[in-house]
Order: sequence, then structure tokens, then C-alpha cells
Amino acid sequence: MSATPQNTDNQEIDLSQISKRIGNFFENISASIFKGILFFKRNILWVGTLFVLGVGIGIYLDKTTKVYDNEIIVSPNFGSVDYLYAKVDLISSKINDGDTLFLKNVVGIKEPKKLKRITIAPITDVYKFINNSDKNFEFVKLLAEDGDIKKIVNENLTSKNYPFHLLSYTTDKETSDEKTVKPLLNFLNNSNYYKIIQKECLNNVKLKMVENDSIISQINGLLNEFSKTSSGASQKSDKLVYYNENSQLDEVIKTKDALVTEQGQHRLELVNYDKIIKDSSITLNIKNTQVVNGKMKLVLPLLFIGLFILIGYFKSYYKNQMAKLKS
Repeated sequence: MSATPQNTDNQEIDLSQISKRIGNFFENISASIFKGILFFKRNILWVGTLFVLGVGIGIYLDKTTKVYDNEIIVSPNFGSVDYLYAKVDLISSKINDGDTLFLKNVVGIKEPKKLKRITIAPITDVYKFINNSDKNFEFVKLLAEDGDIKKIVNENLTSKNYPFHLLSYTTDKETSDEKTVKPLLNFLNNSNYYKIIQKECLNNVKLKMVENDSIISQINGLLNEFSKTSSGASQKSDKLVYYNENSQLDEVIKTKDALVTEQGQHRLELVNYDKIIKDSSITLNIKNTQVVNGKMKLVLPLLFIGLFILIGYFKSYYKNQMAKLKS
């Protein structure tokens, strides 16, 4: 019978303790805020000086220190994608090692010290990858049966075979086509092996175009002969209805259409095959504002004041601990 009143008393004690702790918590917060206000009041000159100093230095650094991103969209021809990635990795390693002699004398960069980073990544375009070949479609379809399609289209095995890749590099000064773009592309296209492959591929395309033109000319001759024969038969009798259900003629017309389409593709190949690593788009001097780039006038005042507050609290903590030890 006495258990119930005891439980009620315990609950009242627990609630009062909780309420007291909550009150102490908010009181401590209020005290901390008030101490902070007093700290700023005592050190208003230091805080103001550090703020002005931080803004001034930040504005100067924002004006003098600028980072620019540059992008080149390239297409590796003749199966040179692995060669392209290996060359870019080589340049990247030389940048990290600070080998400016290699960058200047071998690659041809005009201001190698200004080049800070270079990367390459495929431009994900699974639709163009599939349209290039029926085998590619079957390949992606087969892989998709056993895994996530998003993961498959972005994995290294698939992505390296996309037709376009983004070559990105960063400089701490504005650059130009002469200073970086041409030297990089010349270096990437300097391969004796792929130059031979390029020459043979161009010869094959040109020979194929000559043969296609010859076949198209022959088909045109056949169609002209058929047209003359048809018009001659209709002139002999205006009551004669000429009907020729010749499936071979339909196939000849389809063949001509396919050859004309193929010739158009070959002309595009001749345009794209003029380089081993073909550049299709160049964008230079994109001002990089990521992280703290261009924001030092905001970052430095906060940093200086934050360090000042941290030092102040450390000195206060040190004095309190020393006072406790002496007492």
C-alpha cells in the first residue's frame, strides 16, 4: 500500500532535478553570451583592427591571386584513348613533382609554373556510345542485366570508350591558346605509332569513298536506263499501263541511299581524323570561385577574429587553472 506514494515522491524529485539542470543549462548559456559581450567590449579596438586588417589583406589577395579553370573537349581517334589518359597522367605527375623543365621543353608550356593541375575524364554520353554500334548496345544491355545501369555507364570499362572526353587544367594566371592549348595538343598528338595508323585510316576512308562513288554512278546509270525504258513503253501506247513489280529495283534504290549516307559519314571522318587527339571545343580562363578563391576578403577577417577569440579564451582558461592550483 505504501509503494505508490514513494514512486510519486521519486518522480517529483526526478522532475525537479531535471528542471533544475535545464535551468542551469540556459543560465550557463546566458552567462557565456554575457562574457562574450564583455570580451568584445574590452577588446573592441583589437577586434576592429583585425577586421580592417583582414579585409585589406583579403582584397589585396583577391586581386593578385586568381585561379582560372580551362577546358578542352577532345575525341581520341584510332583507339588512342588509353594513350591519351597515359599522356595526361604523365603531365599531371610532372606538375606534382614541380618538373618545370619537362613542362617547358618537352610539352612546350610557355609558363609552366602557372600550371597547377590537369585532369581528364570521359563525358558520359551513353546514347552516342550505343548509336555508334549495335555491338555497344548489346554490350550495355548485357552488363545491365547483372548490375545497376548507372554504375555501369560510369565505370572505367565503359566510360573510357565514350567518344568525347573533358581535358581540364588549372592556372593561377590567365592563359591563352598559344601558351597552353597548342602545346598540350601538339604534345598529345606527337606519336609516331598513331601517325602511321592515322595515315592508313585516312587512305582507307578515301579509297572507300572512291569505290562508293563508282557504285553510286553505276546505280544512277541503271536507274536512268530504266527511266528511259519506262517512258518509251508509255509513249508507244497511251492505253498501256506499265507495271513492274521488281523487288531488285527496290533493293538497288535502298543500296544507293545507304551508300549516300555512308559517304556523308566518311566526309565527317575526314574532318575528325585530321588529328590523333581531335579538339572540338576550347574554353579558357573560367574564374574559379570554389572554396576560398576570390573570397579572402571575407575569410581573413573571420579567421583573424576567430584566432583572437581562441587565444583570449585560452588565456582565461590558463589563468583560472593557475588560480585553482594556487588556492
